[in-house]
Amino acid sequence: MSTVDSATLLIDGPWQHRFVAANGARFHVSTAGPDGREAPLVVLLHPVPQFWWAWRHQIPALAEAGYRVAAMDVRGTGGSDKPPRGYDVPTLAADVAGVVRSLGADSAVVVGCGTGATIAWAMAALQPDVTRAVAALSAPHPLDVLARPYAAVRPGAAARLAYVQVPGLPERALADGDLARRILADWGGGTWFDSSTARRYVEALQVPFAAHSQLEQLRWLSRSIPRMDGRRYLERLRATRPFPALQMHGGRDGLLPAHRAPLSRRTAALVGRDYRFELVADAGHFLPEQAPAVVTRTLLDWLAGVAPAA
Repeated sequence: MSTVDSATLLIDGPWQHRFVAANGARFHVSTAGPDGREAPLVVLLHPVPQFWWAWRHQIPALAEAGYRVAAMDVRGTGGSDKPPRGYDVPTLAADVAGVVRSLGADSAVVVGCGTGATIAWAMAALQPDVTRAVAALSAPHPLDVLARPYAAVRPGAAARLAYVQVPGLPERALADGDLARRILADWGGGTWFDSSTARRYVEALQVPFAAHSQLEQLRWLSRSIPRMDGRRYLERLRATRPFPALQMHGGRDGLLPAHRAPLSRRTAALVGRDYRFELVADAGHFLPEQAPAVVTRTLLDWLAGVAPAA
């Protein structure tokens, strides 16, 4: 198995690469848009098994519309630090809050996809002071998932998630590329990517410790359910104050069925009346790439209401 230097993931484009200190670690963010505090900050969080580059279609469009954009490599991914621990959602949410402050902003709209959306949902409960609004792509609210964890995912995806719980073999399969390509295809509802796109994501997983770190996110989500840290996390979620929320889900999502995506009545009461759900019928789990125009258009329309740019 080969290794890759994370510097190769600092891909050129209409953005700038920055490294900021937050929550005791260093994080890579790809930024674009106006400088200064006048422009609303939008933080983009990628899913497993991807990195910041998953948002390459949205970064320039949001910046052109007047938003200050920061696509972040979450802890353990891409150019960000990869410490041996800290892959629980409360720590990942604290990372995002620290990055928002390090970028000089008081608050941000947090947009996530997949596991990134799980962090985004949690921001409203765990980091409300820095969370202006939340957009969650390809992820039901954690309270709805954890209430019935085995009913929330498709049977084939459940078997895959069970496989990654055992350390060692999944890390090697992920970094070798086979498992990464299967996850991208299975969760995406089919082979939606070309060879260069797959190679880019495999390279990101070949950065030392990246494969293990990404899998640790999935492991915590499963293992925390019966533990005290998981119970504390759920209690914090149940105390969420109302916040503006956009939720998008793919009709062909191979991980989480679309019919289970909208908020339950109990969870919708926590989120509040300022909630919008959009189904993208012909796309799978990786919405920013599988339906880039729809995602960009929907985000801009929603942002105009919750955080209008000058």
